[in-house]
Amino acid sequence: MSKDQPTLNKKKKFEMPHSYVILVVIVFLCALLTYLIPAGSFERVMDEELGREVVVPGSFHFMDKAPTSIWGFCQSFYRGMLDAADIIFFVLFASSYIFMLMKTGAINALVGATLRKLGNHDHLLIPIFMFLFAILGSTFGMYEEVYGLIPAFIIIAITLGYDKLVGGAIVFVGIATGFAAATINPFTVGLAASIAEVPLATGQVLVFRIVCFILFTGLSSWYVMRYASRVRKDPTKSVLYGTEDAQHIVGTAASRDEVMQLQFTTIQKISLLGLVALLIVIGYTVIALGFYLQELAALFLIWMVITGLINRFSTRQIADVFVEAVEASMYGVMIIGIARAIPILLSDANVIDTAVYYISNAIDGLPKQLSAVGMLIAQNIINFFVPSGTGQAVITMPLMTPLADILGIDRYIAIMAYHFGDGFSNMFWPTGVAVECGIIGIGMDKWYKFITPLFLMMFVLEAVMLVAAVALGV
Repeated sequence: MSKDQPTLNKKKKFEMPHSYVILVVIVFLCALLTYLIPAGSFERVMDEELGREVVVPGSFHFMDKAPTSIWGFCQSFYRGMLDAADIIFFVLFASSYIFMLMKTGAINALVGATLRKLGNHDHLLIPIFMFLFAILGSTFGMYEEVYGLIPAFIIIAITLGYDKLVGGAIVFVGIATGFAAATINPFTVGLAASIAEVPLATGQVLVFRIVCFILFTGLSSWYVMRYASRVRKDPTKSVLYGTEDAQHIVGTAASRDEVMQLQFTTIQKISLLGLVALLIVIGYTVIALGFYLQELAALFLIWMVITGLINRFSTRQIADVFVEAVEASMYGVMIIGIARAIPILLSDANVIDTAVYYISNAIDGLPKQLSAVGMLIAQNIINFFVPSGTGQAVITMPLMTPLADILGIDRYIAIMAYHFGDGFSNMFWPTGVAVECGIIGIGMDKWYKFITPLFLMMFVLEAVMLVAAVALGV
């Protein structure tokens, strides 16, 4: 046989499917679920005090099945893009501002100045920023609002010798941990407490929540630092090593030695002061004026143009930077839109309430400690069907509150199980993971390889804290 003739029986090396393919398969499996789970619904009434509809306990009833058709499955992707338009365009506008800062060299110059100050202690940037983001999530309820900062932290992480997954994790894992380990978050514990008809927190409950916050944020920071240290020592330890994802970077990253030599010019300092001013404006407008993605996207666009003009960019150059940023972000925003097809299919088939009904019934009759853990498991599962934190509170708390009374556990335990289960599973279920992977620019399989050990450790710690809360009578 000629040497040039191909070997027919040679085994082909397995290649992980494209992220889009993985997502489409998940959406298809969810479509199949609409044939397996009966349709059903709870009655809902308007709560004037809350200003939203809440579920009426004991009102569940089955309905005629409405499973997803092949045509509905195909349309769901377009509908997902439309439904996710708010977050998609927010990501595009926010990325354009960070991209502009990168073009000015301001971020690289800031990193260089910081490294000259910290020396060999630059690894401390990871826990410092993770605790900062966690505090924002735990108190103000910030979550999607920080997405626009991810490209900047990706560049910083790469400059420090890590991979871009570390940069994304500093923001995502930090904010998600704080959001889950909420202390006074008005959108989760605040809403849940209102539905459960209890104060936001007693002194004992608040202290316990703060202890939980410290433990969870400490665990997540340690995990990201441990991974980052391994990657810096040996780049082959990165879950992105040797993949196209490793090269997919928004902006331009310089090496550590290069940024150490950069001058920090006055105009660059002014540009970064603009970033500080933007963060202050975002914090105020979100809390005081109720700004969300639409308004925040406009702020990022305004700051992008102002930053360009300050750095003497022509209008054409500013437009070119915007186009370049949008082009670099399209891989990620498409993932966000495809993933949104999942809740659309489940909602159309009326299977979400049925899933909540079955899960809540499974908890009834368990011992106190086990019932608290059962609530945690239930809330984790329900978050797959209802990824919205406020939506999950409105659906589950009217059911979990009387269930807690029947089981003889405090209503604050039910609230804790809710915000633990809702918050931490956002880092794991595809609907949340797709957004994270889309913005970072990595495949979902890589994120799961990174996050699964931490998610399991978090779950064990959640269960331990709930059992302790029951034992202490919190």
